Amino acid sequence: MAGPVFVRIGLNIVRRHIKVTTSLERSYMNANEIAELAKATLDGSIPFPEIVGKLIANGVEYYHVDYATGSFTFYSASGAAVVAPLTFEKLPSIAEDFDVGALKAAILDSQQHGQKFRAFCERAIQAGVQGYIAYLRGKRVTYFGRQGDQHTEWFPGARPHDA
Repeated sequence: MAGPVFVRIGLNIVRRHIKVTTSLERSYMNANEIAELAKATLDGSIPFPEIVGKLIANGVEYYHVDYATGSFTFYSASGAAVVAPLTFEKLPSIAEDFDVGALKAAILDSQQHGQKFRAFCERAIQAGVQGYIAYLRGKRVTYFGRQGDQHTEWFPGARPHDA
């Protein structure tokens, strides 16, 4: 692929396949399916572990959730990206200070008690998270605050040597 391909997903879903080349094989990042997975994340219609599996199957290597812009961006290993809206209305303002304890409590509630994604987003924002990047192959998520603070959380069961 000559350069990055960006597909913005708004109210109309783009029906397009983006060619992604990996070192092992050629595959396609299906922008329509990725947008549907973003929507399923928002409405909770598919369990999150299943969403992650489908993202990986679609060639997504990592994704960025940006609360400041209200968007998800999904990236392939070749640099292709699919942008989808984070359409929750009336989310709180991003707190100025980064509260790792409050963030860890929100993460734990999601992992162990099935907290809905919207509730997680509200709590993360109140804890000062402006966004995060989930590294699917790396099995970790790094959360970022407004002042450059960050916290990395490993996927359940994963450790640094597993990545």
